[in-house]
Parts: sequence; structure tokens; C-alpha cells
Amino acid sequence: MTTQGDGAADEAEAGGFDLGRARVCVIANRGSGRKQGADIAETLREVLQGRVAELEIHGTDEGTALPDMARDAVQRGFDLIVAAGGDGTQAAVASAVAGTDTAMAVIPGGTFNYFARDIGSGETVEAALKIFDAPVLRRVDVGEMNGMIFLNNVSFGAYPEILRRRESIYKRWGRSRVAAYWSAAVALWNLRHPLRLVVRSHGEERRFTTALAFVAKSAYQLDSFGLEGADCVRKGQLALLVARARRPGPLVRSAMRLAMGKSARYQDFNLVCAEEIRLETEPAHEYVAHDGEKTWMDSPFQIRVRKGALKLLVPAESGGRDAA
Repeated sequence: MTTQGDGAADEAEAGGFDLGRARVCVIANRGSGRKQGADIAETLREVLQGRVAELEIHGTDEGTALPDMARDAVQRGFDLIVAAGGDGTQAAVASAVAGTDTAMAVIPGGTFNYFARDIGSGETVEAALKIFDAPVLRRVDVGEMNGMIFLNNVSFGAYPEILRRRESIYKRWGRSRVAAYWSAAVALWNLRHPLRLVVRSHGEERRFTTALAFVAKSAYQLDSFGLEGADCVRKGQLALLVARARRPGPLVRSAMRLAMGKSARYQDFNLVCAEEIRLETEPAHEYVAHDGEKTWMDSPFQIRVRKGALKLLVPAESGGRDAA
């Protein structure tokens, strides 16, 4: 995603978005972040009621229901789907919206909200509501892996285990960024088995043994962690980062350098940039993290950029800054 960069990978839509004529469906994940989805949905009702041609608001506590809810809204001809929730919610809705004539708007309601920050909507609900003051449509790239849409990244190795441990820590201590970072440290220290990867891109093959690998689609997320690869994303590519660490100790030290903004590509990660990447993993049945969610999937993994696949409503200042 590149709305805050040079915009090379995004294609601006002509003109703005006529909110007054739009049929709008709000989909709120009540289980996202600090579980304020119901309050966010009510705020959206107050903001949009009377300003749009038609308004429906739907909420759910089950993240697995989100794609079907979004697909139903697309099939019923809604012009705009407003997704309220965290990065997983945004990816789930985008999976139904990408490649259609329906547009999507992002209202952050999660813990990190990388996608909302990446597109210029802001980290808070109040900031994101400015989208509706002077909305602009943009076509943006998304990532796709074996038919699954992702907006920020897909990860292999240690990170899916981090997410698994994070849920248990959240249940005990509540959702917070401190809890998220603590779950990462616990998972890394308990890492036992490295991941073996075969990477094919640009007609070349490379082999790695690593504790962690991830494919990034968010330039903002890479920049925020001090990682290289953001320039690749801004050029419309994916950035595959493979940790050089194979064991817990070096990986934790690498994570500490990241937290202090001292990561160095050649010290901590190998970087591969490409529009299409094929990954083969050992073991073949792999626990994969994608935009904060996790799923068991089977190797090989075909990962690519889908150019301009998502029609996205962004604030006027964001759309104007990067419009072609």
C-alpha cells in the first residue's frame, strides 16, 4: 500500500465520491481491539444517517462471518462498504470487495491499525471520520496468496506462534501493545524448530533456513519497524524479508534492535523484492499469519500483487497528494 509514498503503485480515480447518492453498508467487528465495535457502529450511524441514499449497519462478534457479510453487501449492490475494526477485519472485507465495483472505507478499531495508518485514514475513529467530509476514491494494490487477500503482510515461522500466545495473554491481561510485545518475547524464547524455505522469483531460486519470514505489502509497517523494503512496496512490489536468525537468542536480539530502530538489512534480514514470489516450506503444512489472523495452509505458496484491485475511499488530502 503506497498512498503515503510516491503513489507509483496506486492509480487515482477521476473525481471524488458522491456520498449523497451512495448506498452504504457498515460492517463492524465488535470483537476487534478493545471491543468498541458497537460504539463505533453507533457513531457511524450518527455521522452517515441522512447524508447517504441508503444506510445499513451490521455487527458481528465472529471474525469468520465478515467475508460472507461483505460478499452479501457486494451482491446486493451497495456502493460503499465501511469496515470498522482492526487489520484482520479490513483484510476480511477487502477479500470480498477487491475486484468488484464496490468501494471500501476503513475505520480503525484494532490494536495496531497499520492499514488505516498506511492509507492516511489515521489511527483513531475521530481522524478516520474525516474521510466523509471530502471523500476521494483511489484504486490501490493488494497482496494475494493462494487466493487469499492480504493488506499488510503474511508471515511464516515464529510470528504465527506469537499470535497464538498473544491471544492467551490478551485473555489474562487485556488487549494492549505492551501485551502484544510481551507475547512476542515469550514466543521467540520458546522457539524450537527453524523453517526451511525455497524462494523462487525473477526466474531464480534461493534456499533459506530461518526462524521467521514474512512478505510485506505495507510500506508504512516496514518504515515503522525500521525495516528495508518499503521502497520496493512503493514501486508496486512485495518485500520478502527472511530473518538470518535460526535460534531464539539471535532472533530476540534482532527483535530488540528493531524496537530500538537499529535494524540493518544485511545484519538481520535477507530481502527479496518482486511482484510475484513462490515459496515452498518445510514442513509443508504451515501455520501462517496474515494481517493479524492465523490459518493452517499448505505449501507451495503463490504470492503476488494484484494491481489496483481495491477501490478505496481516502481523505481528500491523502488522495490529492498522490493523485496522478
